[in-house]
Amino acid sequence: MTAPAPIAGEGAVDAYAKLAELGLTLPTVVPPLASYVPAVQSGNYVYVSGQLPLVEGKLPYAGKVGAEVSPEQAAELAKICGLNALAAIESLVGLGRIVKIVKLTGFVASAPGFTGQPLVINGASNLFGEVFGEQGRHARSAVGVSELPLNAPVEVEVIAEVA
Repeated sequence: MTAPAPIAGEGAVDAYAKLAELGLTLPTVVPPLASYVPAVQSGNYVYVSGQLPLVEGKLPYAGKVGAEVSPEQAAELAKICGLNALAAIESLVGLGRIVKIVKLTGFVASAPGFTGQPLVINGASNLFGEVFGEQGRHARSAVGVSELPLNAPVEVEVIAEVA
């Protein structure tokens, strides 16, 4: 697929060039696990469904963060969730239309007593900052939960403003 040109304007970021510079490639869109779509546009916003850290249909790690999965491994998984979210946006409208990453909500399957959810979700937040610069800075929630689908350690959902 040929990357569309970035939207012209003050502060426009070429997300495709930044991904290449970082040595990252967009994965194929993760197929929905139930009755929903990966992303939907309403007005100038794209709402991305919760993305698991699936790589070629498999979880690199499973279980609770702070037990079976280390916080460092979970932060890498959050980055994969972020890449999967970008793939969903790409398939719907193209990364070149992103004006701003507005909100990121991260869910961390947490072992009892684990309180490092913000550091785990930094994996996705840092990805968006590296790819989009100032336009990648966003509001955020990082929530500890008891279980996630497929025994995933992390799930991320994103809201992006598009031109």
